[in-house]
Amino acid sequence: MATLQSLDPYTTMFAQFAQKTGPIVLANTFFVPEERTESFLALFRRQAEFMKAQPGFVSLQMHEGTADSRLLMNIAVWESTEALATAFASPEFQRMVAESPDDVVSYPHIFQQIDV
Repeated sequence: MATLQSLDPYTTMFAQFAQKTGPIVLANTFFVPEERTESFLALFRRQAEFMKAQPGFVSLQMHEGTADSRLLMNIAVWESTEALATAFASPEFQRMVAESPDDVVSYPHIFQQIDV
């Protein structure tokens, strides 16, 4: 299973799930070894299809790093942290998460829009 790391060392993903807020953006950066890219993306597409069917899902985009970077970034918009947390905790999604190779590292973080 992929290693889950906190982007912010003081705020875990699971602590963020406890905060009731929305709409939110999930930015999840993945380090994916080159030889795993195609199989990772195939698995991600299955995960994305599942998430798109969940209540509270709004949109999602996957991006890749430039200059031969091994980073991929998923940007997903949800109506609320509660909707995302419910979808993430579902047994079906967790089974798919368990299929990720051990050498993939995931850095998820939840954001909310602020006025600037």
